[in-house]
Amino acid sequence: MRTDHLKSAAALLVTAILATTVQSGVATAGTVYQGPGPQAVPATAEPEPGAGAAAASEPIGGPLLGKRGIVLPETLPPGLTAPPKSKAGAYVVADATTGQVLAAKDPHGHYRPASTLKTLTALTLIPKLDKDARIKPSRNACNQEGSAVGLHVKGSYRVEDLFLALMMSSGNDAAMALAEANGSLGATMSEMNSVARRLQARDTVAKTPSGLDQPGQRSSAYDLALIARAGLANADFRRYVSTRIADFPAPKGKHYQISNHNRLLGKYRGMIGIKNGWTTKAQGSFVGAARRGAHTIIVVVMRHEGSFWEEVSELLDWGFAARGKVTPVGELVGPLPEVVPTKPVDARAGAQGPQTPAAAPVAAPQGRQDTTMLVVIGAGLIGGLAWVLYGLERRARGRRRARRSG
Repeated sequence: MRTDHLKSAAALLVTAILATTVQSGVATAGTVYQGPGPQAVPATAEPEPGAGAAAASEPIGGPLLGKRGIVLPETLPPGLTAPPKSKAGAYVVADATTGQVLAAKDPHGHYRPASTLKTLTALTLIPKLDKDARIKPSRNACNQEGSAVGLHVKGSYRVEDLFLALMMSSGNDAAMALAEANGSLGATMSEMNSVARRLQARDTVAKTPSGLDQPGQRSSAYDLALIARAGLANADFRRYVSTRIADFPAPKGKHYQISNHNRLLGKYRGMIGIKNGWTTKAQGSFVGAARRGAHTIIVVVMRHEGSFWEEVSELLDWGFAARGKVTPVGELVGPLPEVVPTKPVDARAGAQGPQTPAAAPVAAPQGRQDTTMLVVIGAGLIGGLAWVLYGLERRARGRRRARRSG
């Protein structure tokens, strides 16, 4: 009878130990410990698809840029009026030199970019394609709809000529030829969207290298300002967008002149150029820049239903007048760092090169240490109890045998 009581008590004790250990282990698994410090932060569940927008609730460039309407500085210095009214659905005026956004209207609104998307095409492909290489365009490239420079399947064109046609004449045929020269249209679109993500142009989804309307293709005035700023840092990009007239090769060794579609080149003081566009669905769009002294002002307009050239000039004038005098409403963020693949370390090089100090061992978080201790103690108690029960059972069997033999 005493043995049965001991067994029952031991079973209860073992159950209690196991319950305590399991509960402690669950608490540890559900807690994320961050760096040195005593406080534990509860882990969150894996977000559902589409829930990421809530995590990044603050717009890129600052909270004011999340507004859908006009965003202006709170106060204007004496003598400086508000920016001129614009018929555009969205616009951005920014100082490319400092990154300050001076004024905006629906800067993160999603709009069709039309040919302003060619800025992303150029930014993506200029570093990849040899400008002196020659390309024979496919029939698909030559037959692109919309604006074209006039590529011929029997022609041979330098990459540089195609970039000039892309940014000056807005050649959709040149855009496709360059995309195909990069390996394939699919590879180019993937790379364009990767470049947009690295620039933090998160409103942008590119579906064509030309900007011709496609379902789901979009950008924003803020993103186009980011792309333009990155493009201006490239000397070839600047040269292509600012060229007013160029000779373009024709069949049989002939040439014809192409001209830049930017009407402000040579007319607006300091105008660098960049890109304008238009489709029936997108309406008018423009991204351009002008430089005076040590500062470059970028202006972007999207979804403009009329002629925007005069408005762009006035917005540029206002940007030059306001820079350095108003509190910015946001900023053009810098690109994310490029991920450079690391090479595997040759073990033989370690004996010759400088030695890298070994990483210090990382101590387990306190919660995990406590759980480990409980497990060890519990295992020891269970083992001891098992040994005691085994001994008691042997003694009981011995007594029963002695009574039967007696």
